[in-house]
Amino acid sequence: MKHSTLGLRYAARSDVGQRRQKNEDSAYASSRLLAIADGMGGHSHGAVASATAIRVLSSQPMDGEPVAALEAAVRTAAQTLKNMAEADPTMNGMGTTLTAMLWDGSGFALAHVGDSRGYMLRDGVLYQITHDHTLVQSLVDDGRMTPEQAAEHPRRSMLMRALESTGNVNPDMSARGAYPGDRYLLCSDGLPAVVSADTLHEILTSVADLDTVARTLVDLANRGGGPDNITCVVADVVQGAEDEHPIMVGAAGLQQDTVG
Repeated sequence: MKHSTLGLRYAARSDVGQRRQKNEDSAYASSRLLAIADGMGGHSHGAVASATAIRVLSSQPMDGEPVAALEAAVRTAAQTLKNMAEADPTMNGMGTTLTAMLWDGSGFALAHVGDSRGYMLRDGVLYQITHDHTLVQSLVDDGRMTPEQAAEHPRRSMLMRALESTGNVNPDMSARGAYPGDRYLLCSDGLPAVVSADTLHEILTSVADLDTVARTLVDLANRGGGPDNITCVVADVVQGAEDEHPIMVGAAGLQQDTVG
């Protein structure tokens, strides 16, 4: 049974951080779609990859069953990157992480590839709802490395899966129910790399205003050294439909901080 009176309230923010020259993150938030992408590829091609993925997803109608519709949109984004690389061989090797949530009025379809993350705060408990597709996470999964060792490993950002210019993509897909009061955070790895899960939990539970949450998280990552671009989307499931404008930030948007 669908709870048609449920809606989303959301905010987003992106920052280049303290050590990078360019922002290769992109994010989007609307009453239907939340998405974040962290590009890779050098020579600004990471920014192109993340912005392209976000723009393709945000322009798709995504009608029908949500998980299938979202997966098809992700595959369209991968094909678009492939077409771009075929037209311009200098773009070969570009790619991006992608974490996206498609809202249907009662829950989400979730698509995830790479090491950007999704979190859900429900009843005061913070859950990580995505699984990092990294070399070190695979070693943790196999029992060959502890999470603490993984957090300090020099190759902790080496991806095992991404959305790439080959056109191949293998996203994790799932469906998630939602309830009023749920709070979601999508973020690039520049945030959890320097801000602990305990601190994320503290901010998400203690700060009501979503724009303030987004700004605070980015500020904390910068205070922690800001070694990478930092981007986050935060959203609350609320009673009643929200009439807010879509947000696009980072490489995909013209503005670096906006609230819906």
